[in-house]
Amino acid sequence: MESQQKSASFDFIIFGATGDLTTRKLLPALFYRYIDKQISDNTRIIGAARSPLSIEYFRQRAKDALHQFIREPDRTVHHIDKFIKLIYYVSLNGAEAESNWSSLSTLLNDDKQNPIRIFYFATSPKLYGDICDNLSEKKLITDTTRVVLEKPIGTSLETAQEINKRVGKHFPENRIFRIDHYLGKETVQNIIALRFANPVFERLWNSDAIDYIQITAAETVGIGNRGGYYDGAGALRDMVQNHLLQVLCMVAMDPPISLNEEDLRNEKLKVLRSLKPMTPEDVKHDTVRGQYCSGSHNGEKIPSYLEDLKKSHSTTETYVAIKALINTSRWSGVPFYLRTGKRLAEKTSEVVIQFKPSTWSLFPTSPQPNRLHIRIQPDEGVSLSLQVKDPSKSHTSLRNTFIDIDFSPAFHIRYPDAYEGLLMDVVKGDPLLFIRCDEVEAAWRWIEPILNNWSKNNPPLCYYKSGTWGPKEAQELLAKDNHFWHEDMF
Repeated sequence: MESQQKSASFDFIIFGATGDLTTRKLLPALFYRYIDKQISDNTRIIGAARSPLSIEYFRQRAKDALHQFIREPDRTVHHIDKFIKLIYYVSLNGAEAESNWSSLSTLLNDDKQNPIRIFYFATSPKLYGDICDNLSEKKLITDTTRVVLEKPIGTSLETAQEINKRVGKHFPENRIFRIDHYLGKETVQNIIALRFANPVFERLWNSDAIDYIQITAAETVGIGNRGGYYDGAGALRDMVQNHLLQVLCMVAMDPPISLNEEDLRNEKLKVLRSLKPMTPEDVKHDTVRGQYCSGSHNGEKIPSYLEDLKKSHSTTETYVAIKALINTSRWSGVPFYLRTGKRLAEKTSEVVIQFKPSTWSLFPTSPQPNRLHIRIQPDEGVSLSLQVKDPSKSHTSLRNTFIDIDFSPAFHIRYPDAYEGLLMDVVKGDPLLFIRCDEVEAAWRWIEPILNNWSKNNPPLCYYKSGTWGPKEAQELLAKDNHFWHEDMF
């Protein structure tokens, strides 16, 4: 964390402020940056939602959220009470022009000391255009106003283009911050340092040395209270189109000319545009879509997706595995396996770089190929598998071991939540770790053929027990190339 930064003063307005995102992520993130002295006492955090709540009631909700979602050592009465004084509330439907806009206008215009004004849309994406129209009509957009858009940006290429068009009518691209919290995770950002600050890796970061790459985002939880949204989205829209493809870009991009935001995002865009388009035959053979059935985890019975959803039928996928290819000389013939799912055996987000095996060996048994394991969450770190002599056996015997770095104890810090840094980047006007409009649209262009074929039951939906690593078809996807998911390896 950057505790030496000068504290910033701004107005931070959250549309959809009574939702889960505000409670679990936004308020705790802003609190941590406040106690780290990056946010001044002049800052105002203004919740806006349809619920007719008083400021006092909303502040109590915020206090309850902090007690629930920040670490116990940080729950000091002094800090929480000071932070709560920054919080205000307006009962307002941002998508309706005739709503209570006068209260928000009065609150914002009564105090001129905060030149930076940030509108955060924690709402359904279909409302983004209406909210921006109303902000413009009510003359609440200034030259230093920024807007933050939560994912997903649309549900298809067409809807994404419409959102970009409507928001872009009121805000220039450099003041639109499309947030993907995976890009705020320290370990995802560390991929850049790992690659480009360590020549030993960058020289091996290509098809000459790498056999295949796995990118995983696995959850043990089900759909929770998101059933209404999730059943209309599914894992492909909810996770792959944004989070997993952004991580893929960080892993696969060529070195940018600089760490300027446009140079970095240009390289990410090149990766998205280089993804091999998915034909119907590719979708049939190189994708898996699954849905969790009842099962058990740690001895506890887990309901099925349909039981969680309280419906008798749904073809929505809760699991995705895809074999993706990138048509560049660097990655020729190297498959990228993307997978995500709910109700899996472990909660983990990770990148596994599987290097090629030796073409010959001095030893009686062939050494295991090296593997670089980048742990994004929850145990942030990096490990590299190595073959060494087994000290308990003869001089020709090998043992697999690991060089392992666990970031949090290594640096003696609390690893900040992804939203903490990203929100302060919005305040600073730094778009480096946010997604440009052409990136969003390029991702949808690659995803749409998969969605279209899945809607025709190509391939059929398969099923997996809760508490496992997914359907057997996902193992078969890799086995066709004699590849394995890393948990199935030695």
